[in-house]
Amino acid sequence: MILVDALYINSGGGKVLLDYLIQELEKTDKKIYYLLDNRIKDNIQQIKDTNKVLYLPASFNKRHLFYKENKNLFSTVLCFGNLPPNIRLKAKVYTYFHQLLFLKIAGDLSAKQKVLYWLKTKILNHLKKNTDYWLVQTDLVQKQFSKKYKEPLEKILLFPFYEELPLTNVFPRVPQTYVYISNAPPHKNHKLLIEAFEEFYNKYKVGKLFLTVSEDFTDVYNLIVEKQKLKIPIVNLGYVDREKLSEVYQKTEYMIFPSLTESFGLPLIESIEKGCKVIASDLPFTEAVCTPSIKFNPTNKQSIIEALSLSLLNNTKSVSKVENKINQLLELLKH
Repeated sequence: MILVDALYINSGGGKVLLDYLIQELEKTDKKIYYLLDNRIKDNIQQIKDTNKVLYLPASFNKRHLFYKENKNLFSTVLCFGNLPPNIRLKAKVYTYFHQLLFLKIAGDLSAKQKVLYWLKTKILNHLKKNTDYWLVQTDLVQKQFSKKYKEPLEKILLFPFYEELPLTNVFPRVPQTYVYISNAPPHKNHKLLIEAFEEFYNKYKVGKLFLTVSEDFTDVYNLIVEKQKLKIPIVNLGYVDREKLSEVYQKTEYMIFPSLTESFGLPLIESIEKGCKVIASDLPFTEAVCTPSIKFNPTNKQSIIEALSLSLLNNTKSVSKVENKINQLLELLKH
């Protein structure tokens, strides 16, 4: 029996990947046991009656007790929340690592959050002996993880996977349009992008920027409203489902991606697959997943303005470097 331990996954990109993983696992004939966070009990993919699911609070102690009681039940284990099992098992264990805060603690976190992630890095370092292999999304994370946790590269396997966007009707692409698919925590850098786009638009009187910011991010949401009142062509789409997202990418000329840090950068890959050209931060995470059409310094407003200006002349296509390895991952778990 295969155990999928996703006890620490309940939101964000990790939850999106978990949903896709469960969807694909449920198409196989393998017996699966899912250990899941009870906060997602009412928001989970359909699981067959022949498979088992246990919902628990995301507690270190409850996870430890689960492994202690079931240590001989599984042939293969996939820990999907960055941390290996609390104890060493006889089963083959893979741990999927996709949290950059375990590699470098971001400066915009509160003091409490910084202490919490510092403790988590210590726990990971203690538990690393309990996994046979690590699975990561990019060679950049592979190298950084190896350096920080002193793990050999051959133990850290590249297994990026993602759900490809659905096929939709074909839409005409509108010139001088830009989209940034992301909510607005500070590291996503919306404020600088909005200010840069305002200056770009006032200079050239062309362009339209599409964003997807929820009202939960009050400062950025209100900044968008403020610029709209000034007749700056910024459209806030809010939440978009995957079919709508596919349509948005097809209609838009450029994905602009000013993020300051990413573990993967899925919108870069999705937008290229739908024919967008990419303008992106000149940072290692960008180069790890694609060759963009234009790069800029994401901490410098003038650099973003120059990149937008260059986009009026540039016709270079962007190229993805990432292969979706969901089928290889499913095969890996069978053994």
